[in-house]
Amino acid sequence: MKKVKRSIIIAAIIVILAAIVIAASVTVIPSGCSGVVLTFGKASENVLSEGLHVRIPFVQEVVIISNKIQKQEVEAAAVSRDLQTVSSNIAVNYRVIGSESANIYTNIGRDYEAVILLPAVQESMKSVSAKYTAEELITERAKVGEEIKETLVEKVSEYGISVEKFNIVNFDFSEEFNAAIEAKQVAEQNLIKTKTEQEQAIVVAEAEAKAILTRAEAQADANKKLADSLTPEVVEYEKIQKWDGKLPTVTGSGSLLDVSGLIGEGE
Repeated sequence: MKKVKRSIIIAAIIVILAAIVIAASVTVIPSGCSGVVLTFGKASENVLSEGLHVRIPFVQEVVIISNKIQKQEVEAAAVSRDLQTVSSNIAVNYRVIGSESANIYTNIGRDYEAVILLPAVQESMKSVSAKYTAEELITERAKVGEEIKETLVEKVSEYGISVEKFNIVNFDFSEEFNAAIEAKQVAEQNLIKTKTEQEQAIVVAEAEAKAILTRAEAQADANKKLADSLTPEVVEYEKIQKWDGKLPTVTGSGSLLDVSGLIGEGE
C-alpha cells in the first residue's frame, strides 16, 4: 500500500514537473507585438511574430515589444529666425517596426522613447524653427509642421522607429510678441474697414454721377425734340395765342409812333 502511494506521489511530481517544463517551453506573442529571444541574456536577431512559439526552458527568455501605434505629447522650446522664443506643444504618433524590435532592445533598451524619440523631437523643432520668423511660423504652420516631421523621420528611422503622424497642437510666443501681433491685426482690420468705406463712397458717387448724366441726357433729348417741333407755323400760332390785342409801338425818326392811334383815325 505504501509502495502504491509512493508511486502515485512520484507520478504526480513528474506530471507537475512536466507541466512546468512544457509551460516554460511555450510563449505566446500578443497581437500587435513582437518577441525578442534572449539566450542566457543575449538577444537573438530573430524576432518572434504574433502567436504561439516554443523556446528552450530555463535557457531562453522572451521579451515582448509593442509594435502598436503609440502617442506622445511633447513640450518643445525653440528660437525663431528673428530671435523670438517659441514654445510649442507637439503630438507624435509612432510605433516600433516589428523587424527592428531586437535591434532596439539590444542597442537602446525598452526606454527608447526617452532615449531616442523625445530628444529627436526637440532637436527637429529647434532646427526647423530657426529657419522661419515668428510670424512665418504662424502663417506657414502646415509647411513648418511637415518639415519638422521630415526632419524627425530622418533622425529616428535608423533606430527602427516609424513616425505615423505629426501635429503641432499649439504655438506660443512671448507676451510682447503676442501684443505686437494683436496690434498689427487691429491696424490691418482698420485699414480694410477704411478701404471698404472708401470703395463704398466711390460706388455711391459713381451712381449719383450716372444719375445726373442720365437726367441731363433726358433733358437734352426733350429740348431737342421741342426745338425740332417749333416750325414757323407753330411759332406764329403761339404768338397769336399769347397776343393781348395791343399793337406794339414802333420807333420813328426821333419819336414814337402809336400804331393803335392811327388805326383809330382811319376808322
